[in-house]
Amino acid sequence: MHLTRSTDGTHGNVADRFPLPTGKYWGPLEGPRNSWSNRFGTEPPSSKDGLRRWQSTLGIARTGVYDAATRTAAIALQRAEGWPVSGHIHAREWYAVITGGWRLPVPPRPATPGARKITDATGPGRTDRFGMAATDLGVMTRTPSGRILAVFGDTFRDPVVGGGDWRSPVALYSDTTDLDEGIVWHEAAGPDPDHARQLWAYDHGANTTMLPSDVITLGDDIYLHVMVNEGLGNVVRTQIWRSADDGRTWHPTEAIFEADLHDGFAQLWTWARDDDGWVYIYSTGFQRDRGIILRRVREERITDPDAYIGWGWRDGRWAWGNPPTPVLEREPSAERFGEMCLRKIQNTWVLVSFDASTAGGYDIDVRLFAAPTDNLYLVPKTTPLRGSAWGAEGNDRIAQLYGPSIIPGSTLHGGLHLLVSQWNTAVGWPYRAMHFKVPAR
Repeated sequence: MHLTRSTDGTHGNVADRFPLPTGKYWGPLEGPRNSWSNRFGTEPPSSKDGLRRWQSTLGIARTGVYDAATRTAAIALQRAEGWPVSGHIHAREWYAVITGGWRLPVPPRPATPGARKITDATGPGRTDRFGMAATDLGVMTRTPSGRILAVFGDTFRDPVVGGGDWRSPVALYSDTTDLDEGIVWHEAAGPDPDHARQLWAYDHGANTTMLPSDVITLGDDIYLHVMVNEGLGNVVRTQIWRSADDGRTWHPTEAIFEADLHDGFAQLWTWARDDDGWVYIYSTGFQRDRGIILRRVREERITDPDAYIGWGWRDGRWAWGNPPTPVLEREPSAERFGEMCLRKIQNTWVLVSFDASTAGGYDIDVRLFAAPTDNLYLVPKTTPLRGSAWGAEGNDRIAQLYGPSIIPGSTLHGGLHLLVSQWNTAVGWPYRAMHFKVPAR
């Protein structure tokens, strides 16, 4: 359940209300009478329980008393929010943490050794011959004929965002067999192999664009999930398109989903098929302010919106058939997600995701697990790529990174090949996808 605080400080969930009487706050023992330290001995149990909850939420020791670590955390919050600095915990400091989601900054996690950039996958000299010098994303699948198909988002003729001939989505084929040499594009999908035309026609009025979430091959068909945006990040619906000719032509299906489905957690998808015929879907919002939910659908019913089944927590347990509840939404893992890529490689599930968290995020994480229903807080995770400032980039450091997608042909022992997007939003270039190789473990 997601609750929002009203402007008068009241809350819909009684359990989240500030536990101290009016006018009281947590502060030092030597403070005035309205300063409760939980050291005096007369404070009620609810005071200690409440302070323990506040401490635990921030990841500091759950002492239940006002101590040095608690004071330091309160000061950090007050400074971050521009409030008067006292180190005391009033209702405002309580709600900022318990319902507002504020967390202590954490030191950046070191990048996993061994990551390296192989090549720019798009841009001048790479894809401008297809009329797409500027593009991003590049969600990928192996087509029924065995080729690599990559579907890209907003695309422009010239090497700058807005550089003419705006299209989305577009797609390229690759017949590359040695990924260590870098992915090479051989032709465009659509009617013209030499020019990446938009995969289907629609009106770009009101800044409308259709952005690819993920693509999957099931038998002789390819399915592409797209988000319909009226202005970037303003998703108005999502839908699934199908190709029966290796990705050359595309047709809409009956699978249309409202933007607020599952409280907005079902906009940006990634999916993969298991050997049992179920397709598993992790999804989140497209605003980088949400966690992840899990659903599944039988492959033969992928275009039936009513056939999707949620994985959710109810009556003290997780089960299929419940309304989906977030499977990742808080530290120490991540609480805000961007683009993701789920694939099953050598009988191991691999989830590569852009962690957009404000604390300890701004990176690309890799998780390995045995089943999609595993506890994702506990599965092995590495961080092979981290964000950086412009001018401070390296093999494992990327400025304004996002949009990881696993290139078909990746292996666990040989390494994961990823397309990773980059967009300098200040000047409009670089705006491209790059090919990286990272360790899987």
